[in-house]
Amino acid sequence: MERKNTESDCFKPFISPNPITSFNPVPRYPKIDKTAFISQFSSVIGDVTIRDNVYVAPNVSIRADEGTPFYIGSNTNLQDGVVLHGLLDKRIWKGKEKYSIYIGNEVSIAHGALVHGPCYIGNNVFVGFHAIVFNAIVGEGTYISTNAVVTNGVRIAPNRFIPPGATIDTQEKADALSRIPEDREEFAREVQRVNQEFPPSYHHSFGKNRCSCGVAYD
Repeated sequence: MERKNTESDCFKPFISPNPITSFNPVPRYPKIDKTAFISQFSSVIGDVTIRDNVYVAPNVSIRADEGTPFYIGSNTNLQDGVVLHGLLDKRIWKGKEKYSIYIGNEVSIAHGALVHGPCYIGNNVFVGFHAIVFNAIVGEGTYISTNAVVTNGVRIAPNRFIPPGATIDTQEKADALSRIPEDREEFAREVQRVNQEFPPSYHHSFGKNRCSCGVAYD
């Protein structure tokens, strides 16, 4: 017999506008594509745009209550325990718009990583377990390894490899980075492949429809 979804089956992420403050006096609600999946116990607060087929794993904090706005591109995945936050009035340009955090398409941000604005992360970037990206511009295709730190206004060229535990805090260090090893490129591609299947699969598991608060129903 097919088991019907009940209220207890439904996940309830915290999705809300930013609180009204002297520095952000207008409450802005997140804009989340209906194909994206926001997992249980996660928070999405403020002026955040989440595009199609984004996967947000459990216990992720996307908090645009200070630095704002945030943008998360198509097919990107934010894994368990990832934190996104930004500094007040510190932004980067993307085209004609300014963002506290801009994350491109098909980006993987692995378990426990911190992305703190102002920062830009290009398409197809991999951010490793417990890595930190703060006040940086990361070119597309870059691989940031476990426990690495990228900060201090550096610009990382496309397709660069940042070794485990490295601290890239000067432009000289950034310019000296090598290309990505083939096995790391393959690992990043596989992480993307796996995580792109999660949003439709989880939607199917939790219900075909979803109200604005995140509760699923048939």
